[in-house]
Amino acid sequence: MKAIIVMFDSLNRHMLPPYGCEWVHAPNFERLAERTVLFENCYVGSMPCMPARRELHTGRYNFLHRSWGPIEPFDDSMPEILRKNGVYTHLITDHAHYWEDGGATYHTRYESYELVRGQEADQWKGQVDPPPDTPPKVRRESPDQPQRMWVQDWINRKYMPAPEDQPQAETFRLGLEFMRTNHGADNWLLQIETFDPHEPLFTHQKFKDLYPHGYRGPLLDWPSYGPVVESPEEVEHLRLEYAALMSMCDEHLGKVLDLMDELEMWQDTMLVVCTDHGFLLGEHDWWAKNVQPWYNENAHTPLFIHDPRCPRPGARRQSLVQMIDFPATLLEFFELPLPEDMQGLPLAGTIARDAPVRQAALFGVHGGHVNVTDGRYVYMRAPANPENKPLYEYTLMPTHIRSRFSVEELRTAELAGPFSFSKGIRALKIEARPWIKAHPFGTLLFDLAADPRQERPLHDPEVEARMIQLLIRLMVENDAPPEQFERLGLQEEYRRSVEAGEG
Repeated sequence: MKAIIVMFDSLNRHMLPPYGCEWVHAPNFERLAERTVLFENCYVGSMPCMPARRELHTGRYNFLHRSWGPIEPFDDSMPEILRKNGVYTHLITDHAHYWEDGGATYHTRYESYELVRGQEADQWKGQVDPPPDTPPKVRRESPDQPQRMWVQDWINRKYMPAPEDQPQAETFRLGLEFMRTNHGADNWLLQIETFDPHEPLFTHQKFKDLYPHGYRGPLLDWPSYGPVVESPEEVEHLRLEYAALMSMCDEHLGKVLDLMDELEMWQDTMLVVCTDHGFLLGEHDWWAKNVQPWYNENAHTPLFIHDPRCPRPGARRQSLVQMIDFPATLLEFFELPLPEDMQGLPLAGTIARDAPVRQAALFGVHGGHVNVTDGRYVYMRAPANPENKPLYEYTLMPTHIRSRFSVEELRTAELAGPFSFSKGIRALKIEARPWIKAHPFGTLLFDLAADPRQERPLHDPEVEARMIQLLIRLMVENDAPPEQFERLGLQEEYRRSVEAGEG
């Protein structure tokens, strides 16, 4: 048996034609939906990029224990388990976070890997002085996205004069090469992973021409992480730039489908097409992610799966699923047992007959709201105090996205645990310094049946009490640090739940 994962970054469910969008040009996603099972209720788990990929490896939530970081020494890694059991695993990616400090132990879990350079502000091409034609920066400055990133991205773009020179194109070209070379072999997993349609929303004219409009202002294809302050014309332009990049993704997805047709791979190859999260394009008056609550535009994601053992072309499934289920599904497909600490469940029954795998799904980002959904309601529990404390990082790999933890951060670290999933190993307990200010948004409850766009927060004590119990149960099952309940103002509810045997 063989399996292919095609993973996009920041792919918006609500802008895909199979999910009801009527204006984005993406015929190959429509074609994909005709050949696979489409999932209506897939949700994120641990956010954003690398926490999601840690879930893809481990099949368990991690955002309650730490923020962005590498695979931990005690983590079970799905690709590594496959590799150790005779399944060849190959990663092809242009996602630059894999070779930064905070992601540098993921790609080495695969048997082999190819890293494609140049996305976003990847420190790829060296140029001492900024190019004289560097456009004025229109993004708002933030500590994690300084002026250096703007200049580096402009340098990188100069080495991509045509669509086929962009990292996404090379990533898929290498994926097709692997498929042609190895389609006759057995027992392999290929992961084709592109950073697109993550910002910056860089495409060539071929794709922009699909969305003609009248914007004539300065270069504007990299939204800031923050509230919308742009004009309606600029907002429309950015949405259309995103759509152009989605259409580029669609074109390359089509090449994978073409080759699967040509080589008759549907008969023995699982295909998973997914994303880590979505991207706000002015909805709720916000751009991007992380700095606001995890509304459904970001949290409710597209998912397509073809299982050659029980093909269900064109079927749709309503069961609630998450990223943590993907590694469990792949291990089961290759007839391997699941690690004891894996929380996700195989989706074979869901694919075949919409068998449910969970009552509720937990999701969030370290230091932000802790969220739970049962598919009907979404409950977002905010920090109880503006200081957002107590909050700690638990890790043996103390790195941030692009840096190591500082000496100052580590000075007061102590050993804590072990946790139920850390194989008897204690971890460093380090006081966290979250840059997310979740408290001002307050706790939010939405009824998706009555308010699918999450525009009218619901005030229903009975529903909230039920959602709190689901939240606490899932946090306990994840062995959440006790201070997380205090941070959320749920100490008493947690105590009563434990005493009643419900936690």
